[in-house]
Amino acid sequence: MTEKKGLASVIVLNWNGKDYIGECLDSLISQSYKSIEIIVVDNASTDGSAEMIEAKYSDKVKLIRLDDNKGFAGGNNEGIRNSRGEYILLINSDAVAEYNWIESLVKSADRNPESGMFASKILQYDKRKIIDNTGHLIYADGLNRGRGRLEEDRGQYDREEEVFFASGCAAMYRREAFPFFPPFDEDFFAYGDDTDIGLLCRIYGWKCTYVPNAVVYHRYSASTSPYSKLKAFYVERNRIWIAIKYFPLSNLVVSPIYTLLRFIFQAYGAISGKGAAGRFTEEFSKIDLFIILVKAYASAFLGLPKMIEKRRMIKKISKVDAKQFRRWLKEYAISATEIALKE
Repeated sequence: MTEKKGLASVIVLNWNGKDYIGECLDSLISQSYKSIEIIVVDNASTDGSAEMIEAKYSDKVKLIRLDDNKGFAGGNNEGIRNSRGEYILLINSDAVAEYNWIESLVKSADRNPESGMFASKILQYDKRKIIDNTGHLIYADGLNRGRGRLEEDRGQYDREEEVFFASGCAAMYRREAFPFFPPFDEDFFAYGDDTDIGLLCRIYGWKCTYVPNAVVYHRYSASTSPYSKLKAFYVERNRIWIAIKYFPLSNLVVSPIYTLLRFIFQAYGAISGKGAAGRFTEEFSKIDLFIILVKAYASAFLGLPKMIEKRRMIKKISKVDAKQFRRWLKEYAISATEIALKE
C-alpha cells in the first residue's frame, strides 16, 4: 500500500482476548493524535472476540480475520501488509494506552530523526506504580529482559534516551526502518520477535528512543501463561536463532559458555524456587523443564540451515560492523543472575 505521511497505523493482535481487547480499543479510539488507523488482526480466535469486535467496532477499526493462528510474527506481518501509515505501532490486546500515547511517540520521532524505533513506558495494569518494561536489555546468548522490570516507578526512567530496542507489547517503528517487508520472521511464531526486529533495525542503521511520557498499562501474559511450557520452548529456541542470525562470529562461538552459566543459575532457581525457573517448577516438574529444553534445542538445530541463510541476507544489508555490535552487547548487557533469578 502507498504510505501516507503522518498517519499512524496501530496494529492490535488478538487471540481469544474477549475479556480485555475492548478496553484496549477504547483507549486507541480516544487518542489525542487523530491521524490514525486501527487494524485488528484476529489469530483464529474461538471465544467470540472477533464477532464482538465486528459488532461493536466495525466503524472504527479494520478487522482482519485469519483462518489459523499465525502467531505474533505472522499476525503482525498481516497487519503491516494492510497498513498505510508512515508509522507502524504495535500494542498488545491486553494493554491499555494513555490518551497521549501515540502523540508522544510521534513527537519523539520528530525530535529524533536518527531513530527508527520508539519504546514506551510500560507499567503493570493492576499495579500501576510497578514497571513492566522501559526498553530491552540483552544477555550474551541472545536472551533479553525488560529494563526496570518489576521495579517501583520512582521516576528513575523519566528521561527520553536511547535504549537498545523496544518491547513489542507497545512500540512504534518508522516504516522506512524495516529493511525487509514484511519485517517479522514468521519462523519464530512467538516470543523473541521484538528482539529479532530490534536487532534487524539496529544493524540497518537505526537507533531506538525510549519515550517516558508514552505510557501503556499491561496485563502481563494475559493471553498465555507467563510460565507455560509453550513459552519456555519458544523463548529458548528463538534466542538460539537470534544469536545465529545476528551475533558476530566471535560472540557466537563463546555464547554457549554464557548459556551454561545461565543454566547453572536457573538450576539453582528451580531448586530454591527463585526466578522464572522456580515459578515454572511450581506448576511443572524439573523433568518437564528438561524435556522442553531438549525439544527447543532439537527444533533450533533443525532450523539452522534456514537461519544461516538469513544470516547471509542480513549481512548484505548491515550498516554496522562486528565491533559496533559487540559494543551494544556490553552497553545494553544484563547479567546471568538477573536473567535467571528475577521473575
